[in-house]
Amino acid sequence: MDFKKLKNYIERKGKPKMTMSHIYQPVMIKTLIQSNGKATPRKIAKEFLAKDESQIDYYIEKTKNMPGKVLKNNGIIDYKNKMFELDLSTFTEDDKKKVIKLCDDAIFKYEKKYGKKIWKHRARDSRLISGSIRYIVLKNAKNRCELCGIHKDIKALDVDHIVPINKGGPNVIENMQALCYTCNSQKSDKDDTDFRLWQGMYEKRDASCTICKLEKSSKINNILAYAIKDKFPVTESHYLIIPRRHIDSFFELGTSEQKACLNLLSEIKEKLSSEDHSITGFNVGINDSKDAGQTIPHCHIHLIPRRKGDVDNPRGGIRRVIPGKSDY
Repeated sequence: MDFKKLKNYIERKGKPKMTMSHIYQPVMIKTLIQSNGKATPRKIAKEFLAKDESQIDYYIEKTKNMPGKVLKNNGIIDYKNKMFELDLSTFTEDDKKKVIKLCDDAIFKYEKKYGKKIWKHRARDSRLISGSIRYIVLKNAKNRCELCGIHKDIKALDVDHIVPINKGGPNVIENMQALCYTCNSQKSDKDDTDFRLWQGMYEKRDASCTICKLEKSSKINNILAYAIKDKFPVTESHYLIIPRRHIDSFFELGTSEQKACLNLLSEIKEKLSSEDHSITGFNVGINDSKDAGQTIPHCHIHLIPRRKGDVDNPRGGIRRVIPGKSDY
């Protein structure tokens, strides 16, 4: 490797060029240079951690709410002006060294007894999520935590399995969600819900259901939902997005099923918008229960493309389901 080639790579001049989906490449190159050309993966990983503010913020919360609170309640330390304080006014230098040695011994004994599992709460699933999958999950979430809504520019986002892998959850995009590090760390996988019941429920079909019979004919689908064109379209390219499971109400779907439907909704919307430039808007609707106009007891979402001038006065849109309520 020579200086000019590396310089051109980083500055994206010539080929190959450095393409970045994160800061990892320049951090790794910098670390290797600072280490005279050689560095272990562990050393490079520590440099990544040093740049990851979400890790620091995570342990700030841990510090305040766990050891900080316990030590303060036990009268060992104090907390003033956003600073933890340990009164060392009566300690000699030898006293300090002895306490440090006692702490090191306590750490060693605990780690020897419990091993790496003490860090299990921060461990990642062994099946790493690829950058492309992560990109799609974050894009679908609009780069916001799907629990608290905070943006990724404020708090780093993790890609989380909705149904945990260790509870039988599939390692597929429909079972993934974007969570900020705070929401993800507070989410426990010690849930006593029997997720095997969900696995069986996903397979529920009704042989007499008109919609269930259409599942195999769909060419646009994912693991939990599919889409077909409406046989009686309100407008051209009117689609139905349907959960595979036979279920009456959208509100009875699991989170992963709802996400699967919404992912297809966005996918078809993007497809139609790029292929048909006459489309200038969409109506999205669900008839949930007989009194709301549902005629087939299998949940489905209508995606209805709209075009300028397709009705004389589009004002009110979906409000027109109740006559006379579209004007306000």
